[in-house]
Order: sequence, then structure tokens, then C-alpha cells
Amino acid sequence: MNARVAVLVFPGTNSEDETLRLLRAFDLDADLVHWSRAHTLPAYGAYVLPGGFAYEDRIRAGAIAAHDPMMDHVIAGARSGKLVLGICNGAQIVLEAGLVPGTGAERTPTAAFTKNAPIPKFICKHVYVKLAIAPDRCAITAALPEGALIPAWAAHGEGRLAATDEHLDEIARGGHMAFVYAHEDGSTAPSATPNGSALGCAALTNIEGNVLAIMPHVERDAWNFNHPDRRAGTAMLAPSGGSLLFKSFAQAVRRL
Repeated sequence: MNARVAVLVFPGTNSEDETLRLLRAFDLDADLVHWSRAHTLPAYGAYVLPGGFAYEDRIRAGAIAAHDPMMDHVIAGARSGKLVLGICNGAQIVLEAGLVPGTGAERTPTAAFTKNAPIPKFICKHVYVKLAIAPDRCAITAALPEGALIPAWAAHGEGRLAATDEHLDEIARGGHMAFVYAHEDGSTAPSATPNGSALGCAALTNIEGNVLAIMPHVERDAWNFNHPDRRAGTAMLAPSGGSLLFKSFAQAVRRL
């Protein structure tokens, strides 16, 4: 399978450059693909949907973009085993397209990333997410250590996972909850969840494990210059922190 990676750009996407830079930092052959070039997407072997406000988040976040012609190719690609990574607004689009948890019909979501709680307002907060599945449950997380703890930035107004009790049970029992919010020491508790997300959920994967939708922005905590303490050394442009997920994604792409 072709290992080229497409970074999708919808009207309103605004995190594509940071995402592209990280993919290339791990030596991936990655390109920005704008909505006017949707027809080129079948030539790519993996897709990344970055953050932003696609179509101004009208109706609800991700709802219109999920019906963009680009998603026809992403859905077809996911069904054929291609990797799909959605981040923040990208995660909302992937969920609205029915790709995660993937238990319903195409473009018929069984859950939603909806308005934050208890106060429905935009939040921007540094967070940690903890791997809640066996690493090899999802191809994109397969190179991560068990229980990996990854720093990121929660920057969204609609990041709270919501679903019926039946579908939340389906998510939990089906191993779809890929990451949960956690404290810096790795402990999990309701106080670690910044947006009231059900189950403390920060990311979802599908049945087959080739699609990952993660709400916090890992790419905004992914370089040494993002960390004043220079925790990864003195090289300012060295990937660190949230880049751990991109490194694992890159290894998965190379296995295609």
C-alpha cells in the first residue's frame, strides 16, 4: 500500500502546518491536500485530519465536513484498511462520519463530541492523555508503551464525548476508548477531564483499529521549544512530548 500521507484541509482548518511539520519530522512523505483537490486522495495510503473549525462548525462541529467529498475517499480508504488520524476538529469529523467507534452506519454517528460541561464554553488547557487500550489494539498506537502518558493541549468548545447509555457501554466493552484524560502522574480521575467527557474519554478507535480520533492537540506540545524546562535536551527543534503519538503513527505508516 502507498505510504504517502495526506493532511486534509477543509475550509476553516487551521492546524495543518504544525501537523505537516511533525509528520515530515518523522520522515513521512506527507502533503497538504485542499478540498478542491479531493480527487487526488485515493493516491495516498494514510490520512490525517487536523484541527480547526471546518465550515465554521455550523450545525455542530464536524457535521458539514463529514459530508464533504473528501470524506468519501477517507471513508473508502478506512474501509480498505488505510490509516486515519483525526485531531480535535479532525476527530469530530471522523466521529460525525461514523468511522469511530464505527458501530453504526456510514455517516450515522452513534456518539458525538459535543459542548463542554459543566460550562459550555471554549477551553484552552494543558492536559495529559493516557493510553487505555493494549497498544496493538490500534495500529496507530502500536509502537507506544503500555499505558503511555502523552501531554497535549485541549483547545475546543465541543470536546465532550456524549452518547446514550447503550452506546457508552458499547464503547467501553468494545475497547473503543483509546485514550483517557489523566493527571501528570498518570492517575485517572474525573478531575483530570477538562470538558466533562463521558468515561473520561479523550480518544476513540474503531473496531478494526486503523482509525483514531483524538480530541486534544498533541501537535501543540510536540517540540522541545514548547517546553521551557527543555525536558528533552537543549535542541530547540527536537520533537518531544506529544510527538510520541506521531512517531508511533509514522511507524504504522511504514508498515503499510
